[in-house]
Amino acid sequence: MVGYDPGAVCAAFSPEEAALAGSAAGMVTRALISPFDVLKIRFQLQIERLSSHRPEGKYQGLFQASRCIYSEEGLSAFWKGHVPAQLLSICFGAVQFASFELMTEVVHKSTLYDSQTAGVHFMCGGLAACSATVVCQPLDTLRTRFAAQGETKVYRNLRHAVSTMCRSEGGLTFYRGLSPTLMAVFPYAGLQFFFYNVFKKLLAPPAKAGNSGGDLRSLVSGGGAGVISKTMTYPFDLFKKRLQVGGFEAARVHFGQVRRYRGLVDCMVQIAKEEGVRGFFKGLSPSLVKAALSTGFTFFWYEFFLNAMHNLKERRRTNGLTRDLGER
Repeated sequence: MVGYDPGAVCAAFSPEEAALAGSAAGMVTRALISPFDVLKIRFQLQIERLSSHRPEGKYQGLFQASRCIYSEEGLSAFWKGHVPAQLLSICFGAVQFASFELMTEVVHKSTLYDSQTAGVHFMCGGLAACSATVVCQPLDTLRTRFAAQGETKVYRNLRHAVSTMCRSEGGLTFYRGLSPTLMAVFPYAGLQFFFYNVFKKLLAPPAKAGNSGGDLRSLVSGGGAGVISKTMTYPFDLFKKRLQVGGFEAARVHFGQVRRYRGLVDCMVQIAKEEGVRGFFKGLSPSLVKAALSTGFTFFWYEFFLNAMHNLKERRRTNGLTRDLGER
């Protein structure tokens, strides 16, 4: 059901319906995977080695970091930045899926390509994610700032964060890290849609119309797609996070060493010199868990909500026909 399907018995979903299902899927998924996101961001921003055998920094591993955050900041710390993160997920899901459904329909109707092939899903998925990224980047920067600050809070709430950042750093600070984000998001999202298409077809033949939304196949296919795509594009996500906290060094001092980067290339060079190639993959373990859950749940809930809307329309149509027959 993901993407325009010319062979579907039911009518194609409108961009508005895709946006509604995408935003609902993003909202539910974000609430479930937020703790992994906080852990991933804390790992990505730590300069020191992540190792339980040779501990250097504040965080040494997944379980140690979880215990540390819980003991120092409480359970609510795992949902730090949840408001901007939810806004980001709702906005991103709406723009991405609406764009994807529209693009696959345009490709099928305007070219010789079949809209349900994995290659078309790769291109349309990547472009849809890029458009969503440009729209939602300010929310992503806010989410990162909130998740990165410790118990001594620099920002009291969302309004205070926006006003402080605008006043002290300027409006363009909300787009810090946009270039590595776009470089990463096109292949990442493209590969998500590509592998989701492949795995969905491998696990079972196409489901019958009206019974293809929100099943275990969607969850497993999405999880596998998320792990593969995240592993292949992970370093760019790390570069983005390091750049997004530029100008925010004071709040990071008690976590360990901090660095200033002049841009993407300088960020890559400094990390390679100080932290080695392994530094490009800091936080990969919680990120893979998060990617599997996030992508799996996103596709699961997206198809679930689309299926629910389809069933609701069918019920209304059936009730309308019954009423018409009764009047005759």
